[in-house]
Amino acid sequence: MDGSPDRAGRSEHSDEEQRPASATGVGPGGEGALPNLGEIMGQVARALQQEHGDVEATLGAITAAAVRSVPGSDDCGVTLVIDRRRVESRAPTGELPRVIDLVQERLGEGPCLDAVYEEKTVRIDDIDAEARWPRFAREAARAGMGSLLSFQLFVTGGTLGALNLYARRPHAFDEESESVGLVFASHAAIALAGAQQEEHLRAAVASRDLIGQAKGILMERFKVTADEAFRILVGASSHTNRKVVDLAEELCTTGVLPDPRPGRRGGDR
Repeated sequence: MDGSPDRAGRSEHSDEEQRPASATGVGPGGEGALPNLGEIMGQVARALQQEHGDVEATLGAITAAAVRSVPGSDDCGVTLVIDRRRVESRAPTGELPRVIDLVQERLGEGPCLDAVYEEKTVRIDDIDAEARWPRFAREAARAGMGSLLSFQLFVTGGTLGALNLYARRPHAFDEESESVGLVFASHAAIALAGAQQEEHLRAAVASRDLIGQAKGILMERFKVTADEAFRILVGASSHTNRKVVDLAEELCTTGVLPDPRPGRRGGDR
C-alpha cells in the first residue's frame, strides 16, 4: 500500500488532531517541544518519587506514564531480565504486553529480547511486514499487535530489561515517538534501579533485624554471648542446609530452632 496521498493529507491536518497535546504540545514549526518534554518528565519524576523504594509500584508508574507520554502508544510493559534467556513480564497496562512477552519467552526470539540483550532501541513499523523474527511476527499479529517500540533499560553496571510500547495499528510510531520514548526510558531505568537498590537494602536490614532478634532469644535461652548465639545459628544453617535468615525467622516466629542432631529440636531444650 503506497498511502502517499493519505499521508500527505494527514500531515496537514490529522497529526495535530490525533497527537496528544500532553505528549508533545508541538505547534507549527515545532515550537515548544523541549519545554513540554521537560514538563512531562518532571511530572513523571514526581509520580515515581511517590512510589519511592517499591519496585512494583515504580514499574506501574513507569508503564502508565509511558502510555500517556509517548505518541502512538496504546499499551506498555516492562521486560525484566531474570537470567540470560529468561525474562519476566511486569506491570503491563493491558493484556497485549503480557501475551507478547509470553510469546517471546516461549519462542526465544523477538524485539524485546533483542532490546534487552543486543539493541538499545528496536522498532517495528508494521508487524505484517516484519521479517527479522518470522515466528514471533505471526503470533504477535494474531494477538493484535500492529507496531512496537522497545527501549533498553540500562544503567552503569548492567542491563535491567526493556521498556516496550505497543500499538494496535501499524505505523503508529514516528521519530518523535522514538525520541520521547528514549528520554523516558533513560529516566525510567534510573528510577527502577534506585527502587531495586532500596528494596534490596530494606531486605538486608530486615534480615539483619531478624538475625539480631534470633540471637537475643538464644542468648537469653542458653545464657551465651552474642558471638556464641550467632555460631549456633550458623551451625544449624550448615547442618540443615538452610539460610541463616530463614532459621532466624523460624525461631522468632515459633520459638524453635532446628537442631542438627537427628530427632532433636534445638529450641525444645
